[in-house]
Amino acid sequence: MKLIFISLFILWPSSVWGNSPNIQTPAPLIYLNDNLDERDKLGWCIDTIGRGFADRLHAHSCKPHGGDVQFLYREVTLQIISATFVDKCAEIIGPTLKGARLGLIKCSINSLRQKFHFKRETSEFRPKNDDTFCLVVGENSRSAGPFMARSLYLAPCNTTDPKYRKWSIKEDKN
Repeated sequence: MKLIFISLFILWPSSVWGNSPNIQTPAPLIYLNDNLDERDKLGWCIDTIGRGFADRLHAHSCKPHGGDVQFLYREVTLQIISATFVDKCAEIIGPTLKGARLGLIKCSINSLRQKFHFKRETSEFRPKNDDTFCLVVGENSRSAGPFMARSLYLAPCNTTDPKYRKWSIKEDKN
């Protein structure tokens, strides 16, 4: 029996077990559970597009020094909040539908487009106004200077491969 288990473990495809990132970014941050093809095994974090503040978000290699890839999830208000840019929250741009992108907008407790449930049992972020969608990264990566980037958008949970939609939250313990 032991030999069978060891044989199955060795022969089982690595994609079934996942490809965990080596997170070096200081908390707080929100990162994808699967490293996918991030060449330095840094993982994928929510990030502003470009250097410094930007009003559009994408997924980016988790930068070891932190900065604009540091976000936190405030469960009480259901908001994904920038730890770097004061009073800025992730918001769905336009209607909640397949392919909807996210922006970084002034936080508003009343904005339904800034409300996301984090389903701990499935590791998914789902918009409060339509939980059939999940926050996902795109299937294709691209170069971003010394790092890598991917699209960040909403997609139907039931038709999106889990490796593109499962997230972890690393909280600041201070």
